[in-house]
Amino acid sequence: MKRILAYSITIFVLFAQSLYAQQTDTARVAIKLYDKTMYYPNNTDTNPVYVHVSIVNKGQNTLRFKLADDRVFSVDFTAFDARNIKLTQTDNLIRKRTTSQTVYFRELALEPEEEYAFIVNLKDYLVIEKPSVYYFELTFYPELYKTKDITLVSNRLSLEINPDPGIGASTMIPIDYETAHILKPEAIAPDKVIEYTIIARQRSLWDQFFLYMDVEAIYMKNDINKRKYTAASEQERLTMLSNFKKLLAAENMDSDIAAIPEMFTIEKTAYTKNEGTVSVIEWFKYPTFKEKKRYTYYVRLRDGIWQIYDYTVDNLGTE
Repeated sequence: MKRILAYSITIFVLFAQSLYAQQTDTARVAIKLYDKTMYYPNNTDTNPVYVHVSIVNKGQNTLRFKLADDRVFSVDFTAFDARNIKLTQTDNLIRKRTTSQTVYFRELALEPEEEYAFIVNLKDYLVIEKPSVYYFELTFYPELYKTKDITLVSNRLSLEINPDPGIGASTMIPIDYETAHILKPEAIAPDKVIEYTIIARQRSLWDQFFLYMDVEAIYMKNDINKRKYTAASEQERLTMLSNFKKLLAAENMDSDIAAIPEMFTIEKTAYTKNEGTVSVIEWFKYPTFKEKKRYTYYVRLRDGIWQIYDYTVDNLGTE
């Protein structure tokens, strides 16, 4: 009798899961970066990676699911770095899921084509300790984390984690010394990025000068630097970039990117969705003459921010 009862319960559970699986087949979970900015390792609270999560009912029937007040019981993240090494979960996440506690949740119902969205911080789930390019996706548990038989997996996103500004910048934290505010790149147009960068160089404001620059790409314009950098460890790379910036700031390096123009004018700006060029005429003053050059800056869009990643220089004679 007990065996028959146990068998009946098993059949019922499997049947219920089958019905629910059919229901969730029409559900879609999508993710995107919510507040695109410059991301750095660690610093969960001060430099979060907010992810916008949306659940959409693509079926013809009502979609029902549970959503925990503490989202760690409803979603998971899986992420790999460029070497396909999986990121570990945070201690706080593991502690919450392994500690006996009451999980509060709501039961939600979405009608066809309705959507429910919320935001979570990726760094609450995964430990991000090193600069790299990561690839991640989200898993949603419609019946909460402890019932993982039914899951929904999102699309995959890439995430660029930049070197910590405390390591690579000319000061520990980039500061606008006129306002004492911490510097953060803004979503301004490519020509404004170039104008900002050149003016910063004219005033020897190095934190501002590097703010919109992909220093790694500029450093590797030199073939010797590129070979050394490619063969180096992560920590050695950080040191190389830090030294490169210090040499530029100390004016101990002959580099066109750090030359100081007396005046400049933006000649032409052209860009597509993700790439662009800005042509600038720059004049350099010497004791007996002025030299005229055309700088062409190459920019690309990273997390909503235009960054300078390359440049060329054409001599236009003297005046």
